[in-house]
Amino acid sequence: METLDFHQNFYLFYDELAQSERQQEAGTLYMQLQKQTGEGGIHRFIPRYDMEVVVTDFKFHREHRVPLFNPFAMVELNFCLHGTREVAVDGKTYEFTAGMSSLQFMNELSAHFTYSEKEPFLMLGIGIPVSTFDHFMQQADGANSPDFSSLLGKRALRIFQETMTPSTKLLLKRVIDAASSGTSKNIEIESGVLQLLATAFQTFLVDTNYHSTALSTSDMRKIQQARDIILERMVDPPSLIELSRMIGMNDYKLKIGFKEMYHTTVFGYLREKRLEKALLLLKQGDMNVTETSFAVGYSNSSYFAEAFREKYGINPSAFVRRSHI
Repeated sequence: METLDFHQNFYLFYDELAQSERQQEAGTLYMQLQKQTGEGGIHRFIPRYDMEVVVTDFKFHREHRVPLFNPFAMVELNFCLHGTREVAVDGKTYEFTAGMSSLQFMNELSAHFTYSEKEPFLMLGIGIPVSTFDHFMQQADGANSPDFSSLLGKRALRIFQETMTPSTKLLLKRVIDAASSGTSKNIEIESGVLQLLATAFQTFLVDTNYHSTALSTSDMRKIQQARDIILERMVDPPSLIELSRMIGMNDYKLKIGFKEMYHTTVFGYLREKRLEKALLLLKQGDMNVTETSFAVGYSNSSYFAEAFREKYGINPSAFVRRSHI
């Protein structure tokens, strides 16, 4: 029964938005905003009984505030693609902006959502009950892993946030395209959602060493800032010394801490993200191989092709031909 209760959180949110029209089919529901309120609406999918997938795509005529009471504990993963949303809980305000992903653990709570005036807002949300999250996090060998109770403690809400990586954006596009097509099977949406969940759990709860005691919270934030900087400056990244000065941490501690959090070196991480972005650009088909190599920071297209082949097992030119087919 607890597994199904979390759906009520979403029903309450939909009711508070004041829709004018609801179109429902098996496993899907589309809710449109009232014309005097705004444009667009919410597309909701239930690919399996313990999963909510919500594509929010709307724009309010004026700043819009939505009060909400969540009566049931749950885990929610959000990807903000356009616009900004603020959420106020217990006197604290959290901001969700374009390009950010957020993993949220919530107990019973009251919240207020605020949407900006005349700003298009696009977000993909995935909700699962506590029992499903704990099941996903269980290890086959019986070793301890983070569970809902240990992560949330006595708090009503805990949020992890980070900038979306190119590989996440690629997977996100696939899920949204599948959800929007109207002809996709549940298994197509569900498999994409499970990949997004697995990636988020790995990023927020495993790669960041949730149980690590070597790094303080301040250190981890600085290292996450360093990660964001090298992603933003992928084409012309700073040196390790420059990067350490930018975040206010000595280069040795940055090097060791980055390896502890992300299980690779700073520039090993950069290499992986460059290749992931290259894969996305080549799949989109707007650039050729040489242009793509320059766009992700490779000045030598031959070296780029070698690195791409080593990671994906195929030459980038062959990948482009296969994608077109």
